[in-house]
Amino acid sequence: MCPKLSIFAIIAITTISVVLAATNNKRFPKDFLFGTATSAYQIEGAWNADGKSESMWDNYVHNTPGFVADNSSGDVACNSYYQWRDDVNILKEMGVNHYRFSIAWARILPTGFSDHINAKGVKYYRRLIKELKQHNIEPMVSMFHWDIPQALQDLGGFLNPKVADWFADYARTLYELFGDDVKYWFTFNEPKTYCNGGYGFAYNPPRIPSQGLKEYECSHNLLRAHAKAYRVYDEEFRSKQNGQISIVLDSMWFGPASNTTEDKKAAEQAFHFELGWYANPVHYGDYPDVMKSRIAARSAAEGRNHSRLPEFTAEEKAQLTNSTDFFALNTYTGNLVSAIPEPAITDPPSRFGDMGVNNFYDKSWETTTLDWFKVAPWGMRVLLKWVKDTYGDPAIVVTENGYPDHGGLDDAKRLKYHRDYLSYTRDAMIEDDVKVFGYTAWSLMDNFEWASGYTQKFGLYSVDFESDDKTRTPKSSAKYFRKVCKTKCLVSKCVD
Repeated sequence: MCPKLSIFAIIAITTISVVLAATNNKRFPKDFLFGTATSAYQIEGAWNADGKSESMWDNYVHNTPGFVADNSSGDVACNSYYQWRDDVNILKEMGVNHYRFSIAWARILPTGFSDHINAKGVKYYRRLIKELKQHNIEPMVSMFHWDIPQALQDLGGFLNPKVADWFADYARTLYELFGDDVKYWFTFNEPKTYCNGGYGFAYNPPRIPSQGLKEYECSHNLLRAHAKAYRVYDEEFRSKQNGQISIVLDSMWFGPASNTTEDKKAAEQAFHFELGWYANPVHYGDYPDVMKSRIAARSAAEGRNHSRLPEFTAEEKAQLTNSTDFFALNTYTGNLVSAIPEPAITDPPSRFGDMGVNNFYDKSWETTTLDWFKVAPWGMRVLLKWVKDTYGDPAIVVTENGYPDHGGLDDAKRLKYHRDYLSYTRDAMIEDDVKVFGYTAWSLMDNFEWASGYTQKFGLYSVDFESDDKTRTPKSSAKYFRKVCKTKCLVSKCVD
């Protein structure tokens, strides 16, 4: 293993060579948490059952033939609304410490507002949470994993500034209903992907392309909503429930394409535009300086009187500052970054023009069934170290990390992916003193993978979507992960 190095020294080593280090043979701490994750729309099904209203995803998929790769939907998915006990059973079978899942806003508050609480939806989540706790599986609960009620989307969704108050009321309802049993809350899952997917590149609903404009508005309102939800817990529930709250942020790792000062600066800039966009506000109360300065300058060059990046008020900055109790991180892959001349001013604007760097991957990296997804596990250590150095050495939980393929029980590549990413996680803990306290495999089982439908599989368990009971069967990766959960060890014999 490597001695302690600066982040750029680590990046230099990892980008020059792609020879993987030997699997770390140091056992994870006894209190380290291993778990798996899912989300409501991707597994529950029962899209209109027992009082649930339509979500934006329900509405868009039902009304947009051809949007999903295999013309499927999440109407049934893994049928987990009815088969939640099957889910708990396979979690028990693997011996996980935690299970991260999301609550469907439209199942709890069908109108989107707290004036009507759906008792049958409450019963579903309450039974799931109680069953998990009974088997010593800690629920980690996301309040929002992209499935806003269509009733609220009709009012503008996250482009409406009022959404911050709507979400705070929803969060208060969840704390009141489930807070005695939930000790780990996440306000939002992958806000960057939600806002860029919906309003930037617009590859997800509502598919309103507005790079560098509406995607910034969406993000701004989402961050305001997070801050309000966090303060509601702080002021009304924390002293009684003793839970913790975070926001799940997603990021690749970014490595300079060369050892030049320019490429190193470009990689740092990419980190701030991709991860700092959200991480800076929830830690320091405002966007990264490089974002503010670059977007302001480019907005002026476009003839605008104000920056396209919205500004927080003094009150909002105060609410946002330190509005996370630990750092929650989704990561899958990475990019190399090189410096480029200042991009031309375009109409409409571009967020990548705002970022002002060139992102790409090395063609030698292992490919997967997704074009954008390359396997580069050494970047896990780089990313974790960057978070430590940039945000005051927070406690970190990896909330998603996983591998796509087209299916099959003998998933040797997925097994290797988890082993290698976990190995570099352990390296970061030992060599860089990064405070990682948990790792979450995406996903517990194959599920509805958004616009890819059921064509991409990330599960540790295979699901037979053609069978009446949506049979769950462990893959080789599930058997390996079960061993890791039991032994806290990645190899056959660990050094304690």
